[in-house]
Amino acid sequence: MNFDVVVIGGGPSGLMASIAASEQGKKVLLIEKGHKLGRKLVMSGGGRCNVTNRLPVDEIIKHVPGNGRFLYSAFAMYDNEDIISFFESVGVGLKEEDHGRMFPTTNKSRDVLEALAQRMEELDITIWQDCPVKKIHYKNQTIDYVETTRGDKVYTPNVVVSVGGQAVPKTGSTGDGYVWAKEAGHKITPLFPTEVPILSDEPFILDKTLQGISLREIDLTVLNPKNKVVVTHKMDMIFTHFGISGPAALRCSSFVIKTKEKYKVDTVTMKLDQFPDLKLKDLEEDIMQRVKNDPKKQVKNALKGLIQERLLLFFIERLEIDPEEMCVAISPKKWVQLASVLKDFRFVVKGTYDFDKAFVTGGGVSVKEIIPKEMQSKKIAGLYFSGEILDIHGYTGGFNITCALVTGRLAGYHAGTRDISVIDEESVDNE
Repeated sequence: MNFDVVVIGGGPSGLMASIAASEQGKKVLLIEKGHKLGRKLVMSGGGRCNVTNRLPVDEIIKHVPGNGRFLYSAFAMYDNEDIISFFESVGVGLKEEDHGRMFPTTNKSRDVLEALAQRMEELDITIWQDCPVKKIHYKNQTIDYVETTRGDKVYTPNVVVSVGGQAVPKTGSTGDGYVWAKEAGHKITPLFPTEVPILSDEPFILDKTLQGISLREIDLTVLNPKNKVVVTHKMDMIFTHFGISGPAALRCSSFVIKTKEKYKVDTVTMKLDQFPDLKLKDLEEDIMQRVKNDPKKQVKNALKGLIQERLLLFFIERLEIDPEEMCVAISPKKWVQLASVLKDFRFVVKGTYDFDKAFVTGGGVSVKEIIPKEMQSKKIAGLYFSGEILDIHGYTGGFNITCALVTGRLAGYHAGTRDISVIDEESVDNE
């Protein structure tokens, strides 16, 4: 059978690619190996689907640490504002929340998926579900046909591979596309989990002393072995039974992995600043004033409200300050030390969880081998890649899905406008 364009993968990037190709008047087939479309889409944003981010393009690029600059050409053709316009055109009203995040006004990710499905139905896109692709066959540096595990042979001049990476494998992202890319001659850069919780064997983690404590708008920093700053993120975080998580930790995770690799070390030091907007001297004065105002109060009571009580007890006990002791009995040097540790608490981490707990895959099909305005392979004519299979990764907050939708749109559009007629099935069979 013949199709003008075959899109492999029913995630956000694949759905957008199929729509873009079909809007060019082409006969499009979407193949999804699972029994549902958009599984990762429905899960995203805590079930609310953070469809994009409204920050300026330059800022979005900064929030894509994995080859974000590669996307400048793509954003010049289709950007986050175009994504917003597209969803509004298919009946999904959007609202802006903190840090530029855009959500459907209904707070339901299913409304986003249903709108995409409705648009695909309007365009008469053929969809095969529960149909894994076995192989993409190439011939003379072009696409020959796509073979499925159930024996279908789909002849097409254009294939868009949008199968995701290896993160959240339960949604079907199991790395299938890397094999097809390698067979086409593409380099796959080393894969690693990112936007993933960080693991630590520090005693206070193992004994769960701080488990469940959430911190807001702190500075979390990854340090290299020379104690130089690798990256700092000012966001929220949480202590867990395995280490740390929350937005700040997730954003630091890829830098923990890269630092381990670069310096060939087993552990990485991180730094926590609970008062990033306050100078150390000012924090010292604040603490001194509190104990000066209530010299005969117990330490734990005089400093109540400075930080969360359980965390306060943890730090003052680390400094060998008796929380039951009166403030007047404590050396001023101890208050200076307390201020210092609140601004600069260092702890060691051993790495991150693997792909099963990661939101995003780092690494993938090398962008050096992709035409940036088209998402077309430089190796095989008519072969396109979009979404997480590419060596592109961003932070949580609508940045990854923006990359997926933009690359999907461009891949689908250019596959749909490529000036090659569909291979005649009979002529192929008679060769």
